[in-house]
Amino acid sequence: MSVLARIPIGAALLAAAIPVYAQSTSTQQRYQEPPEAIRRILDAPPAETGSVSPDGNWIVIAASEPAVTTIADMAEPTLYLAGRRFHPLASYRVDTVGIRSMRLRPVSGAAAKPVPVPAGGRIAQYAWSADGRMMAYTVIDRTLTTGIRLYTAASATPITVQAPGMRGKLGMPLWSHDGRYVAVSEATQHGTALWVVNVADHSARRVTPYSVNTVTGGCDWLAQASQLVCLMNLPTRGTPPSEGAAPVGPIVQESYGRAAPVRTTEYLLTTPHDEALFDYYFTNQITLVTPTGGSRNVGAPGIHTRADASPDGKWLLVRTVHRPYSYQVALNDFPERIEVWSLDGHVARVVVDRPLTDDVSSARDAVESGVRVVAWRPDVAATLFTVEALDGGDARQKIAKHDRVSLIAAPFFAAPQTFMDLEMRYRGIDWMSPDLALVNEGLSRTAKLRTWMVNPAAPSSAHVLFDRSSEDRYGEPGRFARVYDFATDRLVPLRAADGHTLYLLGDGASPEGDRPFLDAIDMRTGAKHRIWQNTGTHYEYVAALTDPAARSFVTRSESPAEPPNFFRRDVMAGTATKLTELSDPAPAFAGVTGKMITYTRADGVKLSATMYLPAGYTPAQGRLPFFFWAYPREFMSASAASEIRGSPYQFKRPSIPRDRQLLLLAAGYGVLDGPSMPIVAKDGKESNDSYIEQLVASAKAAIDAIDSLGVSDRNRVGVGGHSYGAFMTANLLAHSTLFRAGVAESGAYNRTLTPFGFQAEPRTYWQAEDVYNTMSPFNYADKLKTPILLIHGMKDDNSGTFPIQSERMYAAIKGNGGTVRYVQLPLEPHPYTSRESVRHVVWETVTWLDKYVKNPTK
Repeated sequence: MSVLARIPIGAALLAAAIPVYAQSTSTQQRYQEPPEAIRRILDAPPAETGSVSPDGNWIVIAASEPAVTTIADMAEPTLYLAGRRFHPLASYRVDTVGIRSMRLRPVSGAAAKPVPVPAGGRIAQYAWSADGRMMAYTVIDRTLTTGIRLYTAASATPITVQAPGMRGKLGMPLWSHDGRYVAVSEATQHGTALWVVNVADHSARRVTPYSVNTVTGGCDWLAQASQLVCLMNLPTRGTPPSEGAAPVGPIVQESYGRAAPVRTTEYLLTTPHDEALFDYYFTNQITLVTPTGGSRNVGAPGIHTRADASPDGKWLLVRTVHRPYSYQVALNDFPERIEVWSLDGHVARVVVDRPLTDDVSSARDAVESGVRVVAWRPDVAATLFTVEALDGGDARQKIAKHDRVSLIAAPFFAAPQTFMDLEMRYRGIDWMSPDLALVNEGLSRTAKLRTWMVNPAAPSSAHVLFDRSSEDRYGEPGRFARVYDFATDRLVPLRAADGHTLYLLGDGASPEGDRPFLDAIDMRTGAKHRIWQNTGTHYEYVAALTDPAARSFVTRSESPAEPPNFFRRDVMAGTATKLTELSDPAPAFAGVTGKMITYTRADGVKLSATMYLPAGYTPAQGRLPFFFWAYPREFMSASAASEIRGSPYQFKRPSIPRDRQLLLLAAGYGVLDGPSMPIVAKDGKESNDSYIEQLVASAKAAIDAIDSLGVSDRNRVGVGGHSYGAFMTANLLAHSTLFRAGVAESGAYNRTLTPFGFQAEPRTYWQAEDVYNTMSPFNYADKLKTPILLIHGMKDDNSGTFPIQSERMYAAIKGNGGTVRYVQLPLEPHPYTSRESVRHVVWETVTWLDKYVKNPTK
């Protein structure tokens, strides 16, 4: 019998007695552990995962250790500057999560081969070579000595490379384009260095000093394996600037008549000392490094944030941040000069010198004026493409074309050549080959999305391939299947033998849930025909397609009772051969039942959710206390809001910390996971104009739905959410009596503190004052009498969710006599990370809900 099957329904399962909360108190408590039944699930190893090699011939099966980043790891010295959080020595944060075992399974069906891991060791990261014949992986043992292993897929014997002096943490291996070398960054207490492994003779050497600047970038290969481009700390930078003992004067910010609306952001520069630290830690030197350890500097030092090599390896696209800095926006919006450099450091062209970006309107589809996108075309040797607004950044302008895509080819002397003018906003280009590009344009205010098929050599031949609503999942055509082209070292679309047939892989969203598919599309006519689609009581999708005829491919299949496994499907024969035997990672969860339910809101909008019931539960045992975990989303149309998302046939186990709400099943609760909370634009108005009404109506419809199924006690329902879900929770408790208690994690509750927009709200506070005030639960703290648990990371790094939001919400509820508990998690950012914090949050949630939902006193 499973652990959950032994849990008496309705019994409170606490590791310690439910605390008796004082009338008002402030203390620092010890971290707590959740109930034993939940700890068993948390302690279970994560699920085995699978991935397919680039050539489609191998499946990697990896089993990880539970996430064990500790609060001590997070207490390492850390700086917060210009929106970045980093180690002062530019090292990686201590990472104790690793892969405890790995094996390779041939897609051909032969037996799996174990990848050797030394006793007590863990695989930190792994990467395939471009041709799929070799894999590099890094190993960390108990003494934190790190080594590199190269594994040949055709052999069960790894090549071990343990270079003298290598005792740090390694980054993701980077294979050279020709497969001859593997480059790996090594982080120690002294800084970060680059190592290169020669695959032929299994030798490794450190090729840089411990001064790779990982704050702004790192290293990457040029097109040829002859060298890498790295961003290096300056050898003469000295010691970090110190802060004066006393301020020299006040800090002054000024603005004279220029509108500069920006959304709230954390970790900004705030003082001249911050600016000095920013200069010190972010300034770097672009350096070319050879696999044998040779190096030469390219150009002058600067705050270079990117140095991207052209596909032919002869040019660098360099992005350099410069003053004046800002105390209102983060690094990405600082003034930036984008240039093309030759490999000797000569500036061939200044593409754009972008000013401080703090004046973009919050209106829908607003963008910065001037050139905003500069990148290499990956399908040709050395050609840039740029995107700029033709409307000054204001999509409300009544003009025929709003964005322009231009091309600039080497040697970059000529003026930009117009490639395509767009009626709507640029939404990305897929440069599939020199004779095929897919150009996307759209508008958020109309939810329109259009895809053009263009021959880059003849742009005037462009014609529409897809024209649809960006909100319409039922009509999504899918994404093009790709394979690795070893000649060009890039992913290219898989083509049939006729040269004009490509393949689309789609989610297959439908009224019965997702039904993934594989389509063939004739690029001459746009005609499609379906080759395969998921049916039956399993959820299955194409994981790898390398056959140009699409007669066979690898799929990943699962069901509510069967964990995901890989299969090789033969379309012609109609057979499916099982390739892996992945087991249930949390058998204690096996008896839990889940089903997708659908129901209708009072205004006719169709809603859905996944309902989970504890192991062994039957309606004869009585109605359950329930917990809702939700997140509202905005829609432009009711039809899009009514579409079903997800599949009722997926295998579900808690993925910690993301799925903490499912752990409540082990405490005797039913869980309604992801109930639809759509906020729909109506009658030509913005969706938030009726936010409260729609939110409460959705919650009531969900309670009515599970009540009608005979499984829930509608008088014992709690609600919770993270971030915007926490905002939702506070509003539901302030504007309805549907719930017994709430759990609000890292939310924003006073919208006057986010006055230049939030989520999908395009208006400022001064343009929609009533909406901002009505949507702010802080303004209704005197009405919020339902018990609410507020939790917030003290180093929250998310836009808008400053910890002061929860601090002032707690003070407002407390001051008005409400029932509230405010838990501050030291060192935690927006998503909670450390083992101690995650388990304590679970304990807080179970304790709160047991007191106010499961066993209410009134």
